[in-house]
Amino acid sequence: MAQVIDSAAAGHAALLDGRYGDGAADAALHLDQAGTIRRLLEHRSVRAFDSAPLDEAIVDTLVAAAQSASTSSNLQSWSVVVVRDQAHKSAAATLAGDQQFIRDAPVFLIFVADWARGAAIARGRDEASEGIGFLDSTLVATIDAAIAAQNAIVAAEALGLGAVFVGAVRNHPGELSALLDLPDAAFPVVGVALGWPRADDRSQVKPRLPQVVVRHDERYRAGVPQDLEGYDRTLRRFNESQGRAGGWLDAVVARVRSASALHGRERLRAILSSRGLSSS
Repeated sequence: MAQVIDSAAAGHAALLDGRYGDGAADAALHLDQAGTIRRLLEHRSVRAFDSAPLDEAIVDTLVAAAQSASTSSNLQSWSVVVVRDQAHKSAAATLAGDQQFIRDAPVFLIFVADWARGAAIARGRDEASEGIGFLDSTLVATIDAAIAAQNAIVAAEALGLGAVFVGAVRNHPGELSALLDLPDAAFPVVGVALGWPRADDRSQVKPRLPQVVVRHDERYRAGVPQDLEGYDRTLRRFNESQGRAGGWLDAVVARVRSASALHGRERLRAILSSRGLSSS
C-alpha cells in the first residue's frame, strides 16, 4: 500500500491505487485541505453525457478558468470556439473522428492556437508579422491553447461536470477550420466535450504509468522493460473491467508503426503551412 504523508488522510492511499494500480507502491501522497490534488488524481474521461443543457454562467466560468492559465509572455495566443448548436456540433463531430459523444455533449469547446489576432494587431499598426512564421510561435500558441483547455477541464470537474479531451479535431484541421470560420494563422488544437455525466456512466480513473517510468531525477535514464510490462498488465485488467480489450504496449506500437494511425494528421505540416504557420 502506498505511503500517505498527510496524517489526516486515512484511506487516501486508495487515490494512488486508483491512479497507478500496481505502481502505487513507489509513490507517496500529500493532500491539500482544499481538495485540489484529490480532484486532479480522480480525473477520468467521461463520454456518456446527460442531455441537460449547461447554462451560460457555467460556460463563462469555464472560459474564465481557461483564461486564468499561464500564457507565454501574456500574449494569450489562443481562442476557444463554443459549439452548442446541434447541427453545427454534429458537423464538427463528423470531422473529429465521427464520435457520437461529441454530438451528445451539450457543449463542445474547441481550443484554437490563434496568431490571427496578433497578425491583425500588427497590420493595424502597419507592422510586419514575420515572427508568426517560425516554429516556436506555432509551439507557443499550441501550448497556450492546451494549458487553457486543461484549466477548463479542472474547473468543469470541480463543478461536477464530466469532460474528455478530443485530439481528433486535428484529423481534418483544414475542413474544421473552414466550418468554424477560422482565419489564417489559427488552427484547432484540441476539443473538450463536456456535460453532466449520465446516470449509467461507467468511466473510472484509468491507471497511469508508474512514476519510476516517467520521473527522471537529475538526468534521463532508460526505462526498465519489467516496469512497462507490469503497467501493461495493469492496464489490460482495467480495460477488461471497462468492457474493452488490449493493453498499453500494443497501443503504443499501433500508434507509432505507420502514418495510417494518425487518421489524417500526417497532413498537419502542410495544412499549418497553408494557414501561414510554421511546422519546421
